[in-house]
Amino acid sequence: MTILVTGGAGYIGSHTCVELLSGGYDVAVVDNYYNSVPAVLDRVEKITGKTLKRYDCDIRDRGGLERVFSENKIDAVIHFAGLKAVGESTKLPLLYYENNISGSVVLFEVMEKYDCKKIVFSSSATVYGNNPIPYKEDMVTGDVSSPYGRTKHFIEQILGDIYKSDNGWSISLLRYFNPIGAHESGLIGEDPNGIPNNLMPYISRVAIGKLPQLTVFGGDYDTKDGTCIRDYIHVVDLAKAHLCAVAKILDTTGIEAYNIGNGVGYSVLDIIRAFEKASGKKLNYVIGDRREGDLPAFYADATKANKELNWHAEYDIEKMCADSWNFQKNNPDGIK
Repeated sequence: MTILVTGGAGYIGSHTCVELLSGGYDVAVVDNYYNSVPAVLDRVEKITGKTLKRYDCDIRDRGGLERVFSENKIDAVIHFAGLKAVGESTKLPLLYYENNISGSVVLFEVMEKYDCKKIVFSSSATVYGNNPIPYKEDMVTGDVSSPYGRTKHFIEQILGDIYKSDNGWSISLLRYFNPIGAHESGLIGEDPNGIPNNLMPYISRVAIGKLPQLTVFGGDYDTKDGTCIRDYIHVVDLAKAHLCAVAKILDTTGIEAYNIGNGVGYSVLDIIRAFEKASGKKLNYVIGDRREGDLPAFYADATKANKELNWHAEYDIEKMCADSWNFQKNNPDGIK
């Protein structure tokens, strides 16, 4: 059984490929390596002892996608490919709309053409906007604070319309919270090109001396210590949620959304202190201005995923930070 993973060389995608291959699935990867490197997939194969098919292809490239589907019998798709930085999206909204939404529409059209109607979509907790916390799947979504979040909301709506038009589709919308951590082997982890947009790789690079200082965006929020609170989840826990979702969509039709988070809120300063403990390093940081598009606090109610997907997060914040540091110290210059 072959699963197509778009964006499979990325942070979450690569860890999911490890779990899929370890779970006995065949895997085909589509990636344009915009924010990743092909060597990541070599490491996935090293971890698992198995091979995967790889295609250097942008999801907006209809001909390239058709080649993938014509050369493989794709049973289901896990769709990660997309730009993902909240701050950048506020500066470059058209880029985010064109890449994330237009690319997804092309993918869905090709899936329909080749009669592949099973998909797990990499969505985001940002679709909840200013709803009260904890976030629950039955809340109204769409009051979103960033173009990035709006692309996730719009794609969810597109998939909903697809299902309404054809009940033969099986769609799982996984609303992620904040993945951190790395594979315990230290071979793969979060390794963005250029200056990181996410907290953990920035912390890691400050700890190892690649960046001089961490700026915490905002210290005057109405939270316990003034910094933003988020629901952090180990990337391996998140990857395993995709296997649970694949198992479900392969046996059912319908469309369902699931929160994938720990259900616990940690502040930025909580993460800094936990990382300092895990690494034995004192982090150089300053409190800066708020970042446009950020919300003060959010975390998940993951009860639905626990019950319907039989998925449960296993790893705590100490394990997340220890694995992040293990990856960084073993790869001080990133994955080459």
